[in-house]
Amino acid sequence: DADAVAVIHEVARRNGKPSSLTLADLTGLDHDGQEGYQGSSAALQRKLEKVDLRHVRSLFATRTLAWFTVLITTIWAFIGLGFPLYNAFLPYIQATRGAHFGDSSTYITYRNSLIISALGIPGCLFGGLLVELPHFGRKGALSISTVFTGVFLFASTTALTSDALLGWNCAYNFMSNIMYAVLYAYTPEIFPTKDRGTGNAITASANRIFGVLAPVIAMFANLQTSIPVYVSGALFIAAGALVILLPFDSRGKVSL
Repeated sequence: DADAVAVIHEVARRNGKPSSLTLADLTGLDHDGQEGYQGSSAALQRKLEKVDLRHVRSLFATRTLAWFTVLITTIWAFIGLGFPLYNAFLPYIQATRGAHFGDSSTYITYRNSLIISALGIPGCLFGGLLVELPHFGRKGALSISTVFTGVFLFASTTALTSDALLGWNCAYNFMSNIMYAVLYAYTPEIFPTKDRGTGNAITASANRIFGVLAPVIAMFANLQTSIPVYVSGALFIAAGALVILLPFDSRGKVSL
């Protein structure tokens, strides 16, 4: 306590301000507080006492805002489930359709991965251009890129050669990076400023929760069928269609 008082006085002195804090003032506070909770259940109770749903209610304050919140959360959820479904099931789909490439060398695997990843960079840049085009905006860029992500995902299952698969995956990654670039920028733009953190948390949570369902599906689905990847592609296309129904487009607007 004495050291704390000394620090306060030193800070005040360096800032040219007087400090009237004394050791007696500090020690007199020891018994004024409430007795702390003990144990894990008490710790949870302390956290729940701080929960404030005002920011959540604000996201549903009007019919239009509530409609946007529900739609954008659903879009994030569909995308969150679509990605892991694709990544988990595509090798099985390729095998059942006879896509035996005969080239599984480490060099080719990493070379193709590098090429596919590199296509994400121009994808993000292109997305930045699309969102500012007249009569296109955020909604147009997000809808088209999401739909084409699903389309190229479907197309990749038809690949019968390593080069064909590489081409489809490059197109898929290019469009999906446009999609994510627009999605991550557009979502916080629309939510009210004071509730933006809550809105982002809700959409991100929906994305992660639905993403967890993919391994669960893998536990029960027949991995030798093409249904899981087709469902994944359908999720992207459905998400792209839902974007059209969003009531706001923030292009060229300072506030909504």
